[in-house]
This record gives sequence, structure tokens and C-alpha cells, in this order.
Amino acid sequence: MGQRADKQCVCKDCKRPFIFTVVEQEAYAACGHYHRPGRCPECREARALRKPERADARALHPVVCAKCGARTRVPFVPRSEKPVYCRACLLEKRGR
Repeated sequence: MGQRADKQCVCKDCKRPFIFTVVEQEAYAACGHYHRPGRCPECREARALRKPERADARALHPVVCAKCGARTRVPFVPRSEKPVYCRACLLEKRGR
């Protein structure tokens, strides 16, 4: 791996120059990111605040598996006319 140095970048949102520091580069590399950021830290933060909640943070609803009777939780409101399966039974039903 080559030696890193601070890099001058231009934000694609606000068009202002910003420095991509060696510390930031190392943090990016540790997370598996290999490209320079396209936005300055202020625009990155503003963009993150505009994003909707993450899918893994959505509400889970308790149900009983229609096949094995196990209690589980699903990320949707179950309807009474359709069976709901636990993960194991769903994968078995799909043939996986």
C-alpha cells in the first residue's frame, strides 16, 4: 500500500473545495471504501439527515408461523387471508 497524503477535492453539491485528510482516508479504507468522497463533510452530514429511516429499524409485528407454530416477528402487517411463515419454513417452502 502506498503512502497517503491529504487530498484536495471539490464537493459535487456545493462546489466548495475540501480536504480529504489522511485520517479520513484510513477510516474509509478500513470500511472498504476506496474512492474519494464526492461531498464535503457538511454536505455528507446534510444528506445523511435527509435519508429516510433504515429498513432494519422498521417496526416488527409478532405472528405465529402457519406451518410449525413458532412465534416470530415480521416487518409487515400480516393479513388474515394469507399464511405467514417463520424464516426456516419460508426458506423450506421456497426450496432453499
